[in-house]
Amino acid sequence: MKNFSFNEYVFNKFPILETERLLLREISLNDAGDIFEIYSNEEVMKYFGKNTYNELKEAELMAERCIKAFKDKEGIRWGITFKNSDELIGTAGIWRIVKEHLRGEIGYDLKITQWNKGIMTEALKAIAEFGFSKMNLHTLEANIDPENTASRKLLYKIGFIKEGYFRESYLQDGKFLDSEIYSLLNTGHS
Repeated sequence: MKNFSFNEYVFNKFPILETERLLLREISLNDAGDIFEIYSNEEVMKYFGKNTYNELKEAELMAERCIKAFKDKEGIRWGITFKNSDELIGTAGIWRIVKEHLRGEIGYDLKITQWNKGIMTEALKAIAEFGFSKMNLHTLEANIDPENTASRKLLYKIGFIKEGYFRESYLQDGKFLDSEIYSLLNTGHS
């Protein structure tokens, strides 16, 4: 029989995930410099729905929000590193968790120097598996800018399907922008 309850135990200890090349670990304040490198890059942030960071303090606050979200049992955001290095090359995670409906939204970013190497595909497959098998989620959702073709290709590659298109659904810099919603259903776990 299907278990229809969210697994709160995932928040007892930060879960470290390993893939063939990557280690997904807890984000710390020591990662602020790498986070700043990602979030201050205009090309990386082009479709992110946020302004680029101008100060290291913004990256420190982002790291603090990631730490607090896990402590408050609201979300998990991993720092992505190669197994042989502690340098943070990106982040990805599950947030906006709706526990009663077993849904969560994924978000991700990656240093521009690591684009087109299959890193985020590898990381998101591990995160989706964790979300389904350990958190007991039924649905993972992704919200992207319709012009972000790289993100769309990534989502399709790991099995997401397009669910909808929302016109002028978020506000950035005084302009309303559209978004596309993708989802991946847990079809292989009970």
